[in-house]
Amino acid sequence: MNTLVLMREDDWHALWVSWLDDGAQWGWYVNLQQPYRRTALRDVEKATLIRPRQGATLRSRPVPSADQRAGAPLVIGTAGHIDHGKTWLVRALTGKDTDRLPEERERGISIDLGYAPLELASGRLLSVVDVPGHERFVRNMVAGATGIDLFLLVIDAAEGARPQTHEHLAILRLLGIERGVVAVTKVDAVDGEVLELAIEEARDLVPGVAVLPVSAKTGAGLDDLRSEIDKVAENGDGPRRDLPTRLFVDRVFTLKGIGTVATGTLWSGAIAEGEELRAEPAGTMVRIRSVQVHDRPVSRAEAGQRVAVSLPGIDRSALRRGDALVETGAYPVGYRLDVTLEPIQPIADGARLLVHHGTSEIPARVRRVGNHYAQLRLATPVVAARGDRVVLRAGTTLGGGVVVDPSPPRAASTERLDLLVDGDPASIVCATVHEPVTRAQLLARGLLGPRELDEGLRRVQRAGDWYFGDAWLREQRGRITAHLQRRVEEAPLDPSVPVAQLFPGKAWAADVLPELGIERRGAKAYLPGTGPSRATRGTEVERLEGELAEAGFDPIRPAEIDVARYLEETGRLVRVGAGLAIGAEAYEQARTAVIAECEQAGSIRLARLRDLLETSRRSAQLLLERMDADGVTRRTGDERVLRRAARPPR
Repeated sequence: MNTLVLMREDDWHALWVSWLDDGAQWGWYVNLQQPYRRTALRDVEKATLIRPRQGATLRSRPVPSADQRAGAPLVIGTAGHIDHGKTWLVRALTGKDTDRLPEERERGISIDLGYAPLELASGRLLSVVDVPGHERFVRNMVAGATGIDLFLLVIDAAEGARPQTHEHLAILRLLGIERGVVAVTKVDAVDGEVLELAIEEARDLVPGVAVLPVSAKTGAGLDDLRSEIDKVAENGDGPRRDLPTRLFVDRVFTLKGIGTVATGTLWSGAIAEGEELRAEPAGTMVRIRSVQVHDRPVSRAEAGQRVAVSLPGIDRSALRRGDALVETGAYPVGYRLDVTLEPIQPIADGARLLVHHGTSEIPARVRRVGNHYAQLRLATPVVAARGDRVVLRAGTTLGGGVVVDPSPPRAASTERLDLLVDGDPASIVCATVHEPVTRAQLLARGLLGPRELDEGLRRVQRAGDWYFGDAWLREQRGRITAHLQRRVEEAPLDPSVPVAQLFPGKAWAADVLPELGIERRGAKAYLPGTGPSRATRGTEVERLEGELAEAGFDPIRPAEIDVARYLEETGRLVRVGAGLAIGAEAYEQARTAVIAECEQAGSIRLARLRDLLETSRRSAQLLLERMDADGVTRRTGDERVLRRAARPPR
């Protein structure tokens, strides 16, 4: 499917064209003043579109893609009191009626969020979010406002600023949305003196922001408003494309033949066909079958765009407004947020209120931390990142905050929060990295973006894929060195510690062990330069060696386990059976006898080994079982045959 913009000297028209098999191009002719008409186009460069009473020849050019458009994609949201003309103004600017619900059209007021594309003269395409102005629907207004980059504050010239004007403006400020335009509407219904007073009031209300008089009814001032919006959009930065994908869902519905569709503003990253994302907080994996931006199919949507995605295999009830589609493992999901508090009204410790974040509204309790911070303890989990904005309401807007830690410990401290607010990436990483963690785990904490995190990770220790703090490494070296030193003093015959016991169950153990200054021999760890010593246990060693020699091929049960282990590690004892042992020399003689018999007879039976060694049946059985375990023999019925590896070279 191709997209064309058909341009005439005095207005803009859009035409979506798709090829048919017969070579004709069919599409929809969009005109803000005329009914939609359908026509076949064979000459795209110079096309005649049939109107009800006249024809019009238009020049055509391709619509630039998101990457070719001027600047990054941005979202502009309306704000203002009910009946001040927000929806009428959006319709006049974009040609699209954002009141989609029957109840909205019947009552003549906006109830839920509405969306429309706004193309400007520069070629920049903005996404417009039209919010309801009634005080009963402020929750919907906040859900729409949290994803916008620019504001369009609408004030009725006859009424001036009203209560929801002030509350909406306060919410915009709490969300950090500082760039925008003020439109004084319905100028055709007031005289010049009233209009001048309204404009002056608007300038005092929002200092430093352009105030423009417009009329959605007559079209007066619309071109100037478009130009001013274009200018404001040009001077600002869009959302972060380099951050992991995160889209907050504001609508979920089903379409016949398509299935479940979710829409929202893409806060960061990108979404492409065929990708897999995670629907949080449920943790459900979803596959993106197709992507649309303002009803146009695209292969990839970028941060700052209004996006609709089809999700095959997902029931509509599995998603709702407030859920987030995110890159797997990129963001924490938790019940607590540490925030810097920005109160408009007093917020007491322990206060219960509603937290608006993304498109969600969550009951929460406030725990104050010092004078400037708070921990929000949420009734349901949220997907957040450091730097996100929240709005706090309880009947009215009480204030807001900026997320400092999206996955904090329950015990919050002002010292830690001061560091997270004022520190550079290196300081933040050093303060948060102690025990070994991976880069992916740190990124999922939501404290730093990929580039900032990589900068901070240069300041900590690394082993394989694991990062850990200097202090933690020193602590572990000291702890393990002291432990091994005690083993040298208390058990000189076996001063080792099994490696598996140093960090049981830790996935990072194999990578971190070489950094601890220990000596590893097989599955055991030693203090460097130490090993088994009979210095203080010589008598016991000699006694056990004598017992083994006297027993010959008959296994014995050593009374002192550490002495037996020492002889085993020094190659003078072989374990056979549970807790039994024979001398290494006797075992080697038995092994030689078994190999010789098998070489001559092809196999050996238990009774034959008993006779060869002149020992008991039990002893012969234990010796053969050990040889099976050592890979010397293999049991076949009642016989043993030599394994290939045990056969002597010819």
